[in-house]
Amino acid sequence: MNKNFLKTLFLVITTGVFAQETNPEESKVKIDVSGYLEAFYGYDFNQPTSPTRLGWIYNHSRHNEFNINIGMLRSTISYENVYANIAIQAGTYVDDNYTAESLKLFHEAYLGVYLDSDKKHVVEAGIMPSYIGFESASTFSNLTLTRSIMAESSPFYFTGVKYKYTPNDSWSLAFITTNGWQRIEKPNNKALPTFGTQVVYTPNEKTTLNWSTFIGDEPVAVDVLRTRYFNDLYVDYAWNDKWKTIAGFDLGYQRNLAGDDFQDWKTITLITQYAISQKWNVAARAEYFEDQENVIVGVGAPFEVFGASFNIDFIPNSKLKLRTEAKWFDSDEPIFTKETGTTTTNFFVATSLAFEF
Repeated sequence: MNKNFLKTLFLVITTGVFAQETNPEESKVKIDVSGYLEAFYGYDFNQPTSPTRLGWIYNHSRHNEFNINIGMLRSTISYENVYANIAIQAGTYVDDNYTAESLKLFHEAYLGVYLDSDKKHVVEAGIMPSYIGFESASTFSNLTLTRSIMAESSPFYFTGVKYKYTPNDSWSLAFITTNGWQRIEKPNNKALPTFGTQVVYTPNEKTTLNWSTFIGDEPVAVDVLRTRYFNDLYVDYAWNDKWKTIAGFDLGYQRNLAGDDFQDWKTITLITQYAISQKWNVAARAEYFEDQENVIVGVGAPFEVFGASFNIDFIPNSKLKLRTEAKWFDSDEPIFTKETGTTTTNFFVATSLAFEF
């Protein structure tokens, strides 16, 4: 834990303390403090010897080790039509997923401005959570403990500007310009800003349909840029009070480094959760990811993986979750590292205890 983290942690906590001492009638500034902490233990039956069990997995990536996946403290400050979110973070997720960034400390750091009194138009700028996908870095809001390959292979965050328009309760539209595909800092200043869109349709309280896009130049070698096109589609449907299903599909294209043709990757994920009671949930997931030319997942061999997992949750109260998951991967190629050699399969079991406040 470095000095910058401690200084920022002190600032966030102090801000929250002062906010609670402020008389709401004497100030229009509102400050809220929230946080999240997730401890975990995982065991990979291939018994890899590397520090991280798989190079393309960024959550719960340690073998036979107790650790913190992510700890986060957030402060939200609002005044009239302006607000700011600042969240600091630490954990193995940060160590693994932010290796290319110098600003690893910030999970979020952005400003927002409502452009009208009805709050239908808003502009946000800074380091923000990704608009792509249905799984976040916080496991509390996900149906399963671990993330799908789909989530691990698409952005968790971006830096840029987002304009969002919410014409009614059923539709939400957004236009985003960023520094790149999961970038805080731009690695190559020759690249133009990337662009994205998001369309969310919620026809009723049971159904959410989402379509997100990305287009922009990505550095694939020193001073070499290639245009990337990406589509993310998913539907989130609650059948009733007990059953919930999410189905997602991603398709991406990128210009080949050696020519003008395109390389592609595609993935599909299906997750179903069943609420046994108020305190117990179970969930099952099936997924498939294909990246034959290693555009996104660089393993040195054609990447074609089928995965399946089973998850059980114990929820003693609304702020605490104890989760256990067993996950199995199968590949045509021997891409999984063992204690000795490689293999085509991987079996992993993880348990986490998460607190959100």
